[in-house]
Amino acid sequence: MVRKAKRSTTPKTPDIRSVAALAKVSIATVSRTINGSPAVSDRLSQRVWQAIDQLKYFPNTHARSLVSGRSRILGIIVENITNPFFPELIQSFEEIAVAHGYEILVSSSNSDPVTLTACVRRMLERKVEGVAVLTFGEEEPVLDQLAHHDIPIVLAEFRLDSPKTSTILLDYSTGIRSAIDHLVDLGHRRIAFLAGPHKLHSAVTRENDFRAAMQSLAMPVDKKWVIECDHTLKGGVSGFAQLQALQSRPTAVVCSNDMTAIGVLRAAYMDGLRVPQDLSVVGLDDIDFAEFTLPPLTTIRLSRADLARAAFEALRQQAENPRDPKMQREFLVSTSLVLRGSTAKPATP
Repeated sequence: MVRKAKRSTTPKTPDIRSVAALAKVSIATVSRTINGSPAVSDRLSQRVWQAIDQLKYFPNTHARSLVSGRSRILGIIVENITNPFFPELIQSFEEIAVAHGYEILVSSSNSDPVTLTACVRRMLERKVEGVAVLTFGEEEPVLDQLAHHDIPIVLAEFRLDSPKTSTILLDYSTGIRSAIDHLVDLGHRRIAFLAGPHKLHSAVTRENDFRAAMQSLAMPVDKKWVIECDHTLKGGVSGFAQLQALQSRPTAVVCSNDMTAIGVLRAAYMDGLRVPQDLSVVGLDDIDFAEFTLPPLTTIRLSRADLARAAFEALRQQAENPRDPKMQREFLVSTSLVLRGSTAKPATP
C-alpha cells in the first residue's frame, strides 16, 4: 500500500484582515486603532490589540506613516558613542520614546562636521518628526539644515530664536559648587580642574562654574592648574601628566567628565600615587562605570534619564501640539554630588 505524502503547508502570515476577523471588527477599525485614532472606543481598541498580540501581527510602520502622515520617528544625535555617557542617554531616550509609541533613529557625530551633516541628511530622508541634538557644542553646522526643513529641534545649553526649537538647560553650577564645598570641608586648598575642549560650550560652562565656585569661597585658582583636555581617558592621563610636571602640585583634581577622571585614576596609579590618600579626584556625569572604579569615583551626577525625558518631552510637544501657545520652550536638568571613595582629607605635609 502506497501512502500519499501529506502536503506541507506554511502557516499564513497574519494580516490586517486576520486581525479584523479575530477581533470581530472591520478592517477600518483595526487601521484606526493601530494609527491611534480617538474615534475608536477603549473597548474596541483593547479587542484589536489583543487580537494583534494573539496573532503576533506586526503592523507595517511604513504603511501607517503613509496613512497618518506621521512617521512617529524621532532622531537623536550624540557627540561620541564611545563615551559611556551617550549610550546610557540613548537607552533612556529609547525607553521613553517606545513607551509613547515612537521609534528612534540614532547617530553619532564623532566630533566630525561632515559626519554630523550626513547624520542629519539621513534623518531628513527618514522623515523624522523631531531631532534631539545632544552634541554639547557641535550643533551649529546643522541647525540651518534642520530649520530649513521646518524640523522641531531640542538642543542642550544652546538657545536658538526659532519657534521650532527648545532648549535643555543643565545646572552644572549646583553640583560643581557641592564638589568644591566637599573638598574644602576636607581641608583641600590646592584644587585643580581638568577642563573639556573649549570648542564645546558645555566644557566652557563647566570651567566657568568651577571658577565661580572657587571664587565664592575665596579660594585661589592657579592658572597652571586649569588644563584643557579632550574628555577621554587619554585626556585624563595627559592632564594628570601636566599637573605632575609642575613644581607646585594640587591635592585635589576636579574633572570636566568621568572619562577624564578615570584617566586620572589610571595615571595616578601608574605614577605610584594613592587615591584618595595622596590625591582626591572628582568626576562629572556619574556614568554607570564610575561606581566600579578602584576606588569608586566621587562624581557630580548628571542624570541621563532626566536629560532624555526632557529631550523627549520637548519633541513630543512639538510633534503633537505644534500650535500650543503654552508650550514649554526650556527644560532644566539639575546636578548633584555623589560621594564615593576617591576623595579624602589631603595628606599631611
